[in-house]
Amino acid sequence: MSDNKREFSRREILIGGSTAAVGAAAGVALIGDNDADAKGAEKGKKPIPQVPRRTLGKTGQSIPILVFGAGFRLNPVFEPLLAEAYRYGVNYIDAADCYGGETCEGAVAAFHQRMNNRNNLWITSKSDEHEPNAFEKRLNRSLQRLNTKYIDLYYLHALKDKDFLSKDLEKKVAKLKREGKIKYFGFSCHNANVVELMNLAATLPWIDSIMFRYNFRQYGNKELNKAIDACHRANIGLIAMKTQGSSSSFVPKWKDFQKKGQWNKYQAVLKAVWADSRITAAVSHMDNFQKLRENIAAAVNRKKLTQLEINELVRYASITRDLSCDGCEHICNGAMGANFQIGTTMRYLMYHDVYGQQDEARELFASLPPEARDFSNIDFGPAQAACPHNIDIQSHMERAGKILV
Repeated sequence: MSDNKREFSRREILIGGSTAAVGAAAGVALIGDNDADAKGAEKGKKPIPQVPRRTLGKTGQSIPILVFGAGFRLNPVFEPLLAEAYRYGVNYIDAADCYGGETCEGAVAAFHQRMNNRNNLWITSKSDEHEPNAFEKRLNRSLQRLNTKYIDLYYLHALKDKDFLSKDLEKKVAKLKREGKIKYFGFSCHNANVVELMNLAATLPWIDSIMFRYNFRQYGNKELNKAIDACHRANIGLIAMKTQGSSSSFVPKWKDFQKKGQWNKYQAVLKAVWADSRITAAVSHMDNFQKLRENIAAAVNRKKLTQLEINELVRYASITRDLSCDGCEHICNGAMGANFQIGTTMRYLMYHDVYGQQDEARELFASLPPEARDFSNIDFGPAQAACPHNIDIQSHMERAGKILV
């Protein structure tokens, strides 16, 4: 407890100190300004506030601190959420070959063709194939689907095995960069070995960027902070994901974050992440206009979190800690002596409950090996006893067995 408190004190210093300048004063209205020019160039028209930008590590490129997470089914003809985000300077789309039932990249292509803005758009996509030759084939398919000659940043998606960061992959990445197919390379990670992968990446000069799980529940994690420091020193561009902590996917008893100031819970946790100067941006799943506009409002407003809001985040993290899974499957699966992929199943529950991606969650669950899905009448007591956060694994797995099949 005392260690966590000391780490969060460091956090409070970050929040209270200097952060990246933002574009608009408090109270900016984001609704009802559809006739405004994006840069405010037209005389007599109110400028649209632009989300502030930071440099993405060694890429040297400026990106918005709020990234549009496209992990849901976009409109295949024209996605108005992408257009609205673009108006406020959110010109970074985080896509993947598998998002939206493999429809994401085609929808992003339709958007940039309709807007004729490819040169002003940053597109990141990801490959679920990690072996070098398969990775290249998946990239070529992504280029076709995205209808583009290049992808700004291409990731290994949901990397678990550090051995994929091999010399052969390094050579493949260098080749693809020479050919102009990708500008930058990195990986995303959100499982138990995030720290291990980040520490390794800090020693590899060919890693340009990492997207990793980082939220207010982890500010006291000393090992993670050391890994973040190592990557920051190596000038690797860092993008935070899973910033909301995902506790609401395991609802029944968690208490609401009490709004103590200007920001609701979702905005507050984003502002806390942005207060960390080591982090370039946070990706957010903005599948409706309310989420989009709330997040933009938090980004463009220069006000920092107050001490009251910080205290409430600490309280919220404490009372919901046993409701948030960190995906450390080596602990719970090890206790069971079997590969039930408990952390992965919990993540699919989150997709089902929080993201509203019921069909995708079921499809992902169905893609797991049969032995990872057949847990009827299984006693998960050993896994629950081993869980460092006292999560009610038994209840969640029983529920997954009912709603994800």
